[in-house]
Amino acid sequence: MTAYVVRRLAWLPIVLFVVSFLSFAIMRFGPGDPVTVAAGQYRDPEVLARIRAEKGLDDSLVIQYARWVSAALRGDFGDSILQRTFTVSELMFPKMWVSAQLGVIALAIVFVVGVPLGLIAARLNGTWIDPFIVSSLLFLQAIPVLVLIPPLLWLFALQFRILPVGGWGGLIDIYWVGGVVALPIPDPHLYLPLLAYTLGGFAGVARLVRITALEVTREDYIRTARAKGLSEATVFFRHILRNSLLPIVTSVGLALASVVEGAFFVETLLGIPGIGSFLFEASRSRDYDTIMATTVIIAFVFVLTNLIVELTYGFIDPRVRVQASR
Repeated sequence: MTAYVVRRLAWLPIVLFVVSFLSFAIMRFGPGDPVTVAAGQYRDPEVLARIRAEKGLDDSLVIQYARWVSAALRGDFGDSILQRTFTVSELMFPKMWVSAQLGVIALAIVFVVGVPLGLIAARLNGTWIDPFIVSSLLFLQAIPVLVLIPPLLWLFALQFRILPVGGWGGLIDIYWVGGVVALPIPDPHLYLPLLAYTLGGFAGVARLVRITALEVTREDYIRTARAKGLSEATVFFRHILRNSLLPIVTSVGLALASVVEGAFFVETLLGIPGIGSFLFEASRSRDYDTIMATTVIIAFVFVLTNLIVELTYGFIDPRVRVQASR
């Protein structure tokens, strides 16, 4: 198992190199540059050419990339064009922390709700409840985030006026009872983005759990457990649920991808100062250093998450450890 982990870790720098180089090349070969964007209506060719030379944008692609890698390995991701008085690190990591808080909560909600729904659908297979659960979740999954957010805003912010239209206030808010007792409650700014994140994510987890549970139900050891007189609850939670964990672990990576994908739209439309809206603004402004830093960090998170998921296989299913050691 140790050799398997070492081999997987050896692929990490290769993947990051491929992702960073392709991203770097695509941005450099695209139309325009950050100097032109930052200049605005100022169009003195000599001044712009001098600024490009100072920033090294006239060098070859390989030299520019080598310079960026050398600085990134020292923890220097450059300066932001969006806010010139700050470095990319000073702007990026606080915004990543905001997105991480929303993402972790959204993932927890998706699995806390999706896994029981999948088990219920499998348990009631053959009744009307099974297709009702699956079709309802597929309907929610089919609604794009861009289409889902406006009716949520109209309903909860404009009609009922119980939620703010956007922004970010942290995770916890203080509700005062009679002006004397302070009760910590979830911040109202959390509900709309979490609804947008999670409504479409329940279907994938629930369907995977349902299919896996139905396959496990047909195994011989399940029939043997029932023949021994074990209760349905014992059979379901001790045998069916436990042996359905491996595909559930796989869906963690898929759910993480969907959350990151939705972050670009949700954070931009709801005014959340997260990494999604930050990267969207950086792309519009051709902020090379910001785009490169966020792309590499997100790729690192994906690769590391997949590695953790694969290692978790070995703790759940001993057959994976044996195969990995071979």
